[in-house]
Amino acid sequence: MPLLPPHNHDSLITRKQSFGSLEMVTMELDKEFDVLPFGVDYGRLENGLVYYVKCNPKPRNRASLALAVKVGSILEEEDERGVAHIVEHLAFSATKKYTNHNIVKFLESIGAEFGPCQNAVTSFDETVYKLLIPIDKPELLSEAIQVLAEFSSEIRFSKDDLEKERGAVMEEYRDNRNASGRILDAYWTMMMEGSKYADRLPIGLENVIKTVSSQTLKQFYQKWYQLSNMAVIAVGDFSDTKSVIELIKTNFGHKYSALDPPSIPHFKVPSHEDPRFSYFVEPEASGSAVMISFKMQADEMKTMKDYREMLVKSMFRIALNRRLFRISRRKDPPYFSCSIASYVLVHDLKAYIMTSSCKEKGTLEALESMLIEIARVRLHGFSEREISVVRALLTSSIESAYLERDQMESSSLRYEYTQHFTYNKPIIGIEYEAQLQKSLLPDILASEVSKFAEKLWTSCSCVIQIVEPQAFAVIGDMKNIVMKINKLENERSISPWDDEHIPEEIVNTKPNTGNIVEQREHANIGATELILSNGMRVCYKCTDFFNDQVLFTGFSYGGLSELPESKYFSSSMGSTIAEEIGMFGHRPSVLMDMLAGKRVDVDIDIRAYKRTFYGDCSPFYLETAFQLVYQLFTTKVTPDDEVIKRVMQVKEEAILARERDPYTSFSIRAREINYGNSYFFRPFGINDLQKVNPLKACEYFNTCFKDPSTFTVVIVGKIDPTVAVPLIVKYLGGIEKPSEPILHFNSDYIKGLPFKFPKSITREVVRSPMIEAQCMVRICFPIGLKNGTVEEEIHYTGFITKLLETKLLQLLRFKHGQIYSASVSEFIDGDLPCLTGDIHGDIQIDFSCDPKLPLKLVDLALNEILRLQEEGPSDEDVETILEIEQRAHENGLQENYYWLNQILCSYQSRIYLGDVGTSFKILDEGRSKVRKSLTPLTMQLALQRIMPRKNQHTAVILMPQTSWFKRIKSFSQWSHHGIDMKVLAAIAGFTVLALSLRRYSKKS
Repeated sequence: MPLLPPHNHDSLITRKQSFGSLEMVTMELDKEFDVLPFGVDYGRLENGLVYYVKCNPKPRNRASLALAVKVGSILEEEDERGVAHIVEHLAFSATKKYTNHNIVKFLESIGAEFGPCQNAVTSFDETVYKLLIPIDKPELLSEAIQVLAEFSSEIRFSKDDLEKERGAVMEEYRDNRNASGRILDAYWTMMMEGSKYADRLPIGLENVIKTVSSQTLKQFYQKWYQLSNMAVIAVGDFSDTKSVIELIKTNFGHKYSALDPPSIPHFKVPSHEDPRFSYFVEPEASGSAVMISFKMQADEMKTMKDYREMLVKSMFRIALNRRLFRISRRKDPPYFSCSIASYVLVHDLKAYIMTSSCKEKGTLEALESMLIEIARVRLHGFSEREISVVRALLTSSIESAYLERDQMESSSLRYEYTQHFTYNKPIIGIEYEAQLQKSLLPDILASEVSKFAEKLWTSCSCVIQIVEPQAFAVIGDMKNIVMKINKLENERSISPWDDEHIPEEIVNTKPNTGNIVEQREHANIGATELILSNGMRVCYKCTDFFNDQVLFTGFSYGGLSELPESKYFSSSMGSTIAEEIGMFGHRPSVLMDMLAGKRVDVDIDIRAYKRTFYGDCSPFYLETAFQLVYQLFTTKVTPDDEVIKRVMQVKEEAILARERDPYTSFSIRAREINYGNSYFFRPFGINDLQKVNPLKACEYFNTCFKDPSTFTVVIVGKIDPTVAVPLIVKYLGGIEKPSEPILHFNSDYIKGLPFKFPKSITREVVRSPMIEAQCMVRICFPIGLKNGTVEEEIHYTGFITKLLETKLLQLLRFKHGQIYSASVSEFIDGDLPCLTGDIHGDIQIDFSCDPKLPLKLVDLALNEILRLQEEGPSDEDVETILEIEQRAHENGLQENYYWLNQILCSYQSRIYLGDVGTSFKILDEGRSKVRKSLTPLTMQLALQRIMPRKNQHTAVILMPQTSWFKRIKSFSQWSHHGIDMKVLAAIAGFTVLALSLRRYSKKS
């Protein structure tokens, strides 16, 4: 086999031409679109139920189902606020046929995991129940549709069901009562002032959640859940749609709505000429921010003219965002980031919302800059060059969608049909949409795009909010800025936009093309491996999962773990500084335009043991992607004072924001207890920032991506080797190998991180000041995997985490009703060829709860884990986690990301000895072996072997700061778990002293 295939672009050209040859549409701007959705079987049963059914092969043997109900929180009365959301929760709890969360158990038993594959969402105007299920067995689709039918009319509202679910709903409510939640709730209320929407946030009121009766819930459900308000959506790998429609008719056709069901009322949001202002002080805010909203009627999409106007608005938004990004990269910028986006808020109402983050006490400056940019567009408009860039971006985006029109995920189509049902969004088909954009975009001029700024006056239903962690200004200051900008605009005192010069070529110095010195085929993974003349190893796998996707990752061993503390802080800032200066040889604001219309993205990551570059691109722009990688290795980044100042300022603001977050002290302490107090594990502090030497940071970064001989690159996607291999040889092979190895590490001297996993039970309560009470629990179990059996033990660990997550959710949420969700994850340090010895890590359990309950819930969780170790899981438990894992595996086999990760793991596993195909085979056989061996007994033995005996663990709990007397009381509840009574006595003594000093200071 020749090492270099013949150069042939035919296949790429053919696909490219398939878009280029699309016919232009006749310009009949008043022509109305078909009201029926394109490309889907759409109908209505006699009882009023609407259905959408479509055959779609991605993913294989899967169906994406939904029951969409035009019922949301806007329909609640004052004493029902939160009821629509509680009804949604109870649907999964019990229905006429399914009790005790048996719906969840059934769906998990067929591999549809709770959360990712079975879930629901309640908004202001709708509630949508969603399922993603396997359909390789005929009965599964039938029963899943039956579940949706149960949701439509058979939800049970017993007192016991409601009491079990209140805690979960309250925890979801409590999760929302953080800084972000308070800011957004306040902003929403101000935007919707004068409308019922202002007082109908879907989560509801705490008092209603705690006290609402099952009868009230039932009355709401029976009143509004009418079949005429519902649609069943089924998109999947069906053999035909007719049989699916028959299943819908069988399960829903016999149901009937009330004789005279109430119509769904529509609630208007009044417009206003005077802008509304809010100066919101949030002590726990993650930063200072400005939000400006311009409300307007939602777009109607009935004609070609409407579609053209939508394109104009999209072009305005994109063009303005590119200006805002450039401003954020200037010297002494008014904000760190700023963007504008459009959102459909509720029925018939949308808003263009500008948001910026800035330095503390910099919000007024940011507000002024944001308003000036809109005024600048009104006065001077966008340039034709700017709009040509935007046109290229939109053309590129629709071309990608067109190329992958037959590869859309079923869940994406399900979402489209849901939007058609609830918001009347037209579905015209991607082919026709591509024709429309191809025909319309060339004739949309800069002057027309610029004109949209006329709709963004502060007199056009404008709402302005400033968020600061502490007050330094007043609303009057905000009003003065609005008047100032209006005056400047009236006087035409705002200068035109100053455009940047954009180079044409990405590559500064043309590479000296390398060559292939060795080529290997790995038939078991369908991959080809190349060894290039500069020592770089490249492995590529051709797939047809997506016509417009190529993924790649290159890695090399040796990272931050090698650094002493004196170099660590500077070096760890290297990638951030280099990215802002321009690690590809061009400033980010310039590169943004150079890449306009090219579907390519490349980034880097420097971690403890590895340095990585990664990205994705269209196969048409594979050359551009490789050019960026070439630039990464050949660019010498040097400090720029302006950039350094901005980067340090952003980092400092991030540190200050983190210190305001109540969760910070909790996460720092949990990490310290579980891993030790090394500088590797501590978050950056202000003192650490002062240790950063920008020159040293750049020098370290330059060494990280310098020696190609240390890198292995994996490429997966729609690759034509006749096109890709010459580009690999030219750009990756053209990276010059240095005369002396740089950061060349192997197993002889790689340095592991200094983890200090706990060897005894440790429990600690971390108290933090909070505006509203929050509680977070983290339980960690240190684990150790023996070197000889690492690969199988890693698979066992994965099954253990899924088993624990499933069982703890059943226990703490479904049985006791005291949490909303629980996550169980494993961390394994050291499964790399460059590290030897046993592997250590931990299994981590996280959940939030009522601050009154953490001690009880920790004990429940620990007792359940102990029970599983002593008694083992049930057959049903094991079958469920096997099914969930298998279904995830089947889905992954159809994804480029999955194959990229699997091949990378094969290179990076300890068993890799130079043959990636063999490594892949051993790993795959290890998975199969563990799956076949998995029984209740083997799971029990794995729990005993991998997790510590006697429940050795750490438990860290975040609690609100309280008085010392309350703290002593809470500590006493932990004494039998290892809190020494001498410590309690010392605390008590210190408390008396503290109180005495306090009394004394008051007297003074």
